[in-house]
Amino acid sequence: MIGKAQGPPVSITGVGAYVPDRVLTNDELSTLVDTSDEWIMERTGIRERRIAAPEQALTDLALPAAKAAIAQAGIEGKDLDLLLCATVTPDMMFPTSSALLADTLGANEAAAYDLLAGCTGFMYALAQAYGMLVAGLAERALVVGGDVLSRILDWTDRSTLVLFGDGAGAVVLEKVEKPGFLGFELGADGGGGIHLSLPGSGSRSMEEATGNGYVHMNGREVFKFATRVLVSSAEAVLERCGAAVEDVDVYIPHQANVRILDHAVQKLGIPRERMIVNVDRYGNTSSGSIPLALAEAQADGRLKKGDLVLMTGMGAGLTWGSALMEWTQ
Repeated sequence: MIGKAQGPPVSITGVGAYVPDRVLTNDELSTLVDTSDEWIMERTGIRERRIAAPEQALTDLALPAAKAAIAQAGIEGKDLDLLLCATVTPDMMFPTSSALLADTLGANEAAAYDLLAGCTGFMYALAQAYGMLVAGLAERALVVGGDVLSRILDWTDRSTLVLFGDGAGAVVLEKVEKPGFLGFELGADGGGGIHLSLPGSGSRSMEEATGNGYVHMNGREVFKFATRVLVSSAEAVLERCGAAVEDVDVYIPHQANVRILDHAVQKLGIPRERMIVNVDRYGNTSSGSIPLALAEAQADGRLKKGDLVLMTGMGAGLTWGSALMEWTQ
């Protein structure tokens, strides 16, 4: 599924992010499983990640990020008429985390729903919010991406434990005068879904599923998928929008693994200094990954008006998605 932007221009007018205070280093992980800082750094580039406190649920991470994005946009919660929350770890299945956030923020009449597309969730939610605004079904949308993956990890499984962390980010979308979003590309391959799954988490019983109720990942297959679609999805959206790789000023890929990111910039031909990388400090935060990196790029002054920004995610499903935009804030 690929499309070039149509109708009134829509852009990001506010960005926010939040991570828990608790820092978990590789050295600490080596006391829990058979690993080392050297082993983790060589294979993933991750040196530490953030872990939510026992009393923190997803909305506790998402709320500060949402408030920061709303404040930066210069609006109030009551001005929102659409709230999307991309996550695989909601506070509970229902009421949705989006509805809980809408209530807390004072968006009492906003449509609110959660969206589940694994680590690609934020990209899917961006595209949906964009479509709602262009269609005239909403005027201001809040898109939240975040996860508390530490709650669904097997803390004896080295292959998954070293990769993931907790965090959340949020953006406000509004109609603007400048181009904003130029196009999107989304896709899914359910045939590969078994390679990254959470067995026993839904209506299929544990007796019929395989695993122990924690994240299950076939690392080799997921790596092959990620290195392929990060490149193909980015190339597809660039081509559809009539842009060249050399036009990209800021590249924000899903923060899964430094080896995957390095492969992507090499294949795409994007200079590494144009890529935002924070996986070394946060690990893979799933739906929170891209908005966290976006907020960091803005805070560091790496996002300037008129910059061409390319975002690409991939994750469970298996899913992928890209967005190309001209930064207008």
